[in-house]
Order: sequence, then structure tokens, then C-alpha cells
Amino acid sequence: MPKKMSTTRRPAISGLLAATSLVLALSGCAAYDVTAPADARAEASAGQGKTKDTRLAAAGRTVAEGAHEDGKRKNRQGTSDSDIDCRKAKCVALTFDAGPSEHTPRLLDILKKEKVHATFFMLGKNHVADRPADVRRIDAEGHELANHTWSHQVLTDIAPEEARKELSRTQDAVEKITGKKPRLMRPPQGRTDEEVSRISRELGLAQVLWSVTAKDYRTEDSALITERVLEQTERDGIILLHDIYRGTVPAVPGIIAKLKQRGYTIVTVSQLLSPAEPEPGMVYRP
Repeated sequence: MPKKMSTTRRPAISGLLAATSLVLALSGCAAYDVTAPADARAEASAGQGKTKDTRLAAAGRTVAEGAHEDGKRKNRQGTSDSDIDCRKAKCVALTFDAGPSEHTPRLLDILKKEKVHATFFMLGKNHVADRPADVRRIDAEGHELANHTWSHQVLTDIAPEEARKELSRTQDAVEKITGKKPRLMRPPQGRTDEEVSRISRELGLAQVLWSVTAKDYRTEDSALITERVLEQTERDGIILLHDIYRGTVPAVPGIIAKLKQRGYTIVTVSQLLSPAEPEPGMVYRP
């Protein structure tokens, strides 16, 4: 494992400047861990290779047999990851914030038709609490359950005990509905710091930021939303959209179609990180 640095913990020098920049921009001199999906995968792959070789040798099996078994692995939502390896594929994660809402069922219909899984960073108050059937459907159809706080308060602007409550109330609400606690959270406005990271770590939550935003909270123009997403998307990107705004869901079919045409594999955040497991407290940003 690499040593923990004063502001970041990353195995690749190529991402160091981006990580340091993020820390400074969001929190001045605060120290917390930041890494990119590609770096998390690389670190996990290095460690995985060593442990796998040892395990296979002890079991008297070949590496090829072990790879076959790993290929049949199921993720925590129960869907097969056997044909998705973002170390090889040109992946991008599709995420939706602040729902579920009245637009979410249509979005789920679209994702099901396109055979695409997304990560849903859900709000507790007026959303998870009021739409449990949508939360159950998100989970049942193989999407990733994630936390966007209870009432969208900026976590760095409130007392630590209130920040903990914002996250834990949504954790508990989602668990009550699905039997599962999210492993990922997205801080409102992307605002985090050392204290938020500590609370997230204690609650078992990794923090996920983004690299692509359509600013769909400012426009209902679906064509413009599509254009903005496509202009910004690169490999290992994390796309931020909202399933609460009128113009967003109609843009999704076109976004998916164009991304597929460009050779992208659309995945959840956890699939983007795999074989790394989301690390509680860590901030993930492309």
C-alpha cells in the first residue's frame, strides 16, 4: 500500500496534481484522501494479482481457472460483472442525484430497455421517504443505491453531529426499504472536508464526485443537456445528472445512444472502480 500523503493518497503520479487541486479548491489546507477510478483499479489489481497467485497455487488450480471463476462473480446488486472490466473497456459511470421523483419510473424504463445500470444518489426527505416503491425498483433492477443526504444540506456548513444525521438518516431509510445500506455518498455541491471524510469513513461511505455535469438544474432543454454531457465525457468519467428535473430524463436515450456509438461501456460507480472496493471516507473523482 502506498504511504498516506498530507493531502492525497494515490498510487499514480499522473493523478496527483488533479487530486491536490481538488483538495485545495474544496477545503483550503484540509487533509483527506482523494483518488481517481483508474488509480484505484491499478492499486487493487496489483494487490489482487499477488493474493490470487498465492491462492491458486495453494489450491492447485491454474490462473486461467481462477480467472474463469472471477468472471462469474456477482456484484452486490446481483448483476453479473463477467463482461465488464473497466481496466480494458472504455467505461463511464452514469449517476443520478436527488431522486427518486415522479420522473424516475420513466428513467428506469429507459435504462431497462437500454440494458444500462446507473448509480442513484438519493435524497431522504420527500424522496426516499415518500417513494419507497421506486427505491425498491432501483435496487431490484440492478442499479446502485447511494446516499445524497437527508435534506441536501451542505455538509461542510453544518455541525459534525448534524452532518452525521444527514447521512445516517438516509442510510437507515434505504436499509429499511431494501435491506441494504449504501456504500457510496455524494456530498451536496461536492463540498467535503476532513471532518466529512471522517464521518463518512465511520458510516462506511465512500465519497463520489464527478467529472461531467450538464447543469440540468438550470435548463429544461433536453438537447442542450445531451450536448453538454457528450462534450465533457471522457474515459473513466462520472456523469452527474438529476432525475428530478423535467428536461433530464428525455435526454437520457440520446446520451446513452451516442455514448455507445463512441465505444463507451456505461457502468455503475462500483463497476467503474472494480476490482477495487469503495473505501469508506475516500473521495473518488476522475
